Amino acid sequence: MSAGADTVDGMTAPAAPTEQLAVLKRQVRKKRPQPVATPAASQPVASVAVDLPLAHLDRPFDYAVLEPMADSAVPGCRVKVRFAGRDVDGYLLERSDHTEHLGQLTALRRVVSSEPVLTPEVATIARVVADRYAGTLSDVLRLAIPPRSAKVEAELPRATSPPLDVPLDALGSAWAAEPPGVALLRRLSEGQSPRAVWTATPGDDWPMQLATAAVAARASGRGSIVCLPDVRDVARVDAALTSLFGGRSAHVVLTADLGLAVRYRAFLAVLRAQVPIVVGTRAAAFAPVANLGLVVMWDDGDDLFAEPRAPYPHAREVLLVRAHLQRTAVVLGSFARSVASAQLVDAGWAALFAGARERVRAAAPLVATAGDDDFELARDPAAGAARMPHRVFDVVRRGLERGPVLVQTPRYGYHPALVCASCRSVARCDTCSGGLERRAADSPPTCRWCARPMPHWRCGVCGSSSFRTPIVGSLRTAQEWGRSFPGVPVLTSGGDAVLEAVPPEPAVVISTPGAEPRPPPAGYAAAVLLDTWLTLARAEVWAGEEAVRRWMNASALVRSASDGGRVVAVGMASTRELQALVRWDPDGYAMRELADRRSARLPPAARVATLTARPAELAEALDQLSLPSCAEVAGPVELSPELSRLVVRAPRQRGRQLTRALQRLQSARSARKLPVIRVQVDPGELA
Repeated sequence: MSAGADTVDGMTAPAAPTEQLAVLKRQVRKKRPQPVATPAASQPVASVAVDLPLAHLDRPFDYAVLEPMADSAVPGCRVKVRFAGRDVDGYLLERSDHTEHLGQLTALRRVVSSEPVLTPEVATIARVVADRYAGTLSDVLRLAIPPRSAKVEAELPRATSPPLDVPLDALGSAWAAEPPGVALLRRLSEGQSPRAVWTATPGDDWPMQLATAAVAARASGRGSIVCLPDVRDVARVDAALTSLFGGRSAHVVLTADLGLAVRYRAFLAVLRAQVPIVVGTRAAAFAPVANLGLVVMWDDGDDLFAEPRAPYPHAREVLLVRAHLQRTAVVLGSFARSVASAQLVDAGWAALFAGARERVRAAAPLVATAGDDDFELARDPAAGAARMPHRVFDVVRRGLERGPVLVQTPRYGYHPALVCASCRSVARCDTCSGGLERRAADSPPTCRWCARPMPHWRCGVCGSSSFRTPIVGSLRTAQEWGRSFPGVPVLTSGGDAVLEAVPPEPAVVISTPGAEPRPPPAGYAAAVLLDTWLTLARAEVWAGEEAVRRWMNASALVRSASDGGRVVAVGMASTRELQALVRWDPDGYAMRELADRRSARLPPAARVATLTARPAELAEALDQLSLPSCAEVAGPVELSPELSRLVVRAPRQRGRQLTRALQRLQSARSARKLPVIRVQVDPGELA
């Protein structure tokens, strides 16, 4: 049957007039001579970073710039190029007059937008970060540059922020009790680039202190990036900057959970140098701030700063790379110093400043432990096995006479884990082998992975149908405390229901770590840290560091000891972590932990990478991997019947050689179309 005809009841019918017209147009178009596009007169060669995840294609490719695109094809803009027979996205890195390509260059398909969204500084940083984490440039650029909104690009640009009108003398009031902080502001306002690791004092207004540091940098004509763990902390620093400037005239908020248009509008305001200060979560670490002079991070040990997408960079490392390449000032602040920041101090790269010991002791609450000391066991023989010993009730009862009491419990939910009551085997789903939990007192066991209820579960080991609950979640804790303190409101914060703040009236606030509501101005009257053993029992190497960080962040919300503030931690007082809390000595703990990491050759004293894949693929990759002579290999370890993991480590000074070897492995496997090996450098979890 000829083209343009249809068959109806065995008879051939002529094509419809519209179809005939379309055929004629195509024939005329083929015969019409097409205009010959000539290369641009100046710099006709474009170096393009093509958005492809394949490791063996992680390099720029040259394309020809035709004369119609000569003005719009600017370095940093988005383009479409032809690659392997299809149109793909890319970023134009630079233009030049020459190319090393021997054949004829393929022309750019089109310029998507002439907006130079990839600045030279961010392009360089993205390349360094990709090499640092054994990843590809295209993966890092997806994290650095938000998706485009053409409607937002077409909007009229906002006005540039007005000159600084906040008196510099007024900024020092936030740091009045910290002489090193006042000196820091002065150096920032003079255009210097100090590097500081700051251990904050409980009760200080740290959002205002961070805001004043950014304003001081702006006084010298420089921009700032302030990175915070979550949107609640972002809101606090945003409010502090707004109060200083009387509005958002000099800063924007940049977080990943903003809508597409809102996020891209904030990104463009920074790109076009209309605002000098960026406040955000880890998404702000790559912000293209003009004349960047200061990078700030609060609570850098929080795992929310670790990117869950390849190549899994940590926002702290991104900011430190920027500080090194762009010669900016650095402020890493927290209540509990991370081991990574302790290494910066120990190496002399950054200076440590903290409040005077007398001031810290006066501002911190009185911390005690419960559950294992001789005096308490003599008074209450069951205290060693009790989840809430008698001392806890005494502290809470006195605290409720003065205001709200915070109770921190490590896990959210009702019964977040179940085991067989007979053989103590972990209760697992019959369908997907996920662990079971109970979400309420009257709910059946439910799989944490596939959410399938299992009312008729039986243990696969012994056949028992009875459960035991080794871990109590925050919701069950709230029920227990409601019965223990009748007539007192019990509030919960965690999971999808996080409270922003609590009133000053007496109440028991049950919270998971990181979800603690902001207390009234006077602070919580008391705090209880439950199940400290569970926090310390995590399999990660840095479980102790994380425990100290969580406990100190919660304790810093409590009133000072002179105002009656009390904290009681239920656990073994002999553990090093609880001793650091009782003495309120985060700096000493971080330095001791750093010494242990060095002796064990673990991050941050060493560079460690994990390779995860199927056992056969991992064995093949190990044969292909060409490691430096200083590298050590541990494993493989079976994670599941389908996956195994290999651990490779090298001295920190040889870390680049290790990541280069991993990049070569990924490139060789990608070129041969072999299954991907998941590579993580300095992963957040390393058992």
